[in-house]
Amino acid sequence: MGKAKIVAPASITFDEAFRTRLRDLLVWRRDVRRFRRDPLPAGVVDGLIELACLAPSVGLSQPWRFVVVDDEAIRAAIRGNFAACNAQALAAQDSERAGLYARLKLAGLEEAPAHLAVFADRSTAQGHGLGRHTMPEMIEYSAVTAVHTVWLAARAQGIGVGWVSILDPTKVAELLRVPAEWKFIGYFCLGYPLLDDTVPELEQMGWEERRVPSSVTLKR
Repeated sequence: MGKAKIVAPASITFDEAFRTRLRDLLVWRRDVRRFRRDPLPAGVVDGLIELACLAPSVGLSQPWRFVVVDDEAIRAAIRGNFAACNAQALAAQDSERAGLYARLKLAGLEEAPAHLAVFADRSTAQGHGLGRHTMPEMIEYSAVTAVHTVWLAARAQGIGVGWVSILDPTKVAELLRVPAEWKFIGYFCLGYPLLDDTVPELEQMGWEERRVPSSVTLKR
């Protein structure tokens, strides 16, 4: 039997009202650190992962790999690793920044009801290497697009996401017992935020200010 013919669906258009709401979603998407402890409804995380798998990927490689972390012993070990890495990061701050750094809340590992780790499988044969000959790091970039998809899909459901980057990637991989070929992308806390705000907390605290688009754009 021959291959089934793929029939393209009718095209879809998005009106101005949708585009306005999409911009609202992007504006209200925040890196959340302060969570309510209420559990997420059953199936929500699986649903977010399903949407994440719609993200673009180099060569249709779909290299993202997700680890849902429910085990309390592993969560405790992750919190311990964060504490150790955060202490090192604090010690590396100059005297002018150290006090402010110490006041920043940089993780919601204790309060967030759901934890999700994301990896990129650098060994995947899917995609047959297309688009990776000159830029093999496209595998990792593809996994990051899945992360952003989760972030927006979660925000659309009133769920906050916090990206915890102050972790030892090797230790996290060991704790989660993943294959050696998987590259750690990030560890994420998910839950309902205590507060909603369009201004990043780091900006509110005076750590940094958002740059205007013209300052990061070149025209040639």
